[in-house]
Amino acid sequence: MDFTLELKQVTFKYTGIGGSEHSVLDHLNLRFDQQECTAIIGPSGSGKTTLIQHFTGLLKPISGQVLFNGRDIWGKQFSRKDLRRHIGLVFQFPEAQLFEETVFKDIAFAPQKQELPAEQVTGRVKEAMAAVGLEYTVFAERSPFKLSEGEKRRTAIAGVLAMEPALVVFDEPTAGLDADGIHRFSMIVDTLVQKKTAVIFITHNMEFVAQVARRVIVLKKGQVLFDGKPCDLFTNPSLIEQAEVQIPPVVHYLSSGKSPLAGNINAHNGRQKIWRRIEKIARNLNLEASE
Repeated sequence: MDFTLELKQVTFKYTGIGGSEHSVLDHLNLRFDQQECTAIIGPSGSGKTTLIQHFTGLLKPISGQVLFNGRDIWGKQFSRKDLRRHIGLVFQFPEAQLFEETVFKDIAFAPQKQELPAEQVTGRVKEAMAAVGLEYTVFAERSPFKLSEGEKRRTAIAGVLAMEPALVVFDEPTAGLDADGIHRFSMIVDTLVQKKTAVIFITHNMEFVAQVARRVIVLKKGQVLFDGKPCDLFTNPSLIEQAEVQIPPVVHYLSSGKSPLAGNINAHNGRQKIWRRIEKIARNLNLEASE
């Protein structure tokens, strides 16, 4: 589905208990289109999670507009329920939201709520499971509560993908994952992009940004500090300092022309995995990788 999601002069502040007189988002202007993979980064408290909660109407700006396909999502004739079918929001540790008896039932829950035919629901479940690397014949009838932590997370993500949203938004998707889990999630992102599903994710993992993001938005104090290509961010030391992030070591070595594999990596398989990751980062940042 082609779409545009636009924030115009969006300002938001929390009120009531724990509120503040300072705006968390301050006259923010952003536009997202289909087929993008965007990372949202910035120091803690910069407004990242608050921002994505505006995408589906979980939070309402005190001023400004959030537009989906040119229509104000807070307009009287707009259905935010329908909006959430087009934008899938995956919070940190989504596995905590699993609740059904089997993996199939959990993933099928949202498509069934859309009143789709049973055959179409099954097709969506199979496709979503394939996208996250869960074999249907192995996992469909298993209890989600007896899966590994990584399998639980992939099941929860599959439940969002089964809605076939135009945009999937992840909040800290690599939190708590080991290197293999992060690699597997990067493959999920690649699959979504290949299927022309837009992806936005919040993260503090700069190597993951370098690996998969085509666009990076840096927030600081509720305003956009940078909006552009990751290669332009990581080659700007002043901007990196303002954003309060660090250049990933692999990007530093690639930029300097040194081998990121310098040192003793004895295990051949381990070396190959690392090299594949380096090559992917080099391609994404238009840098040269030499072993």
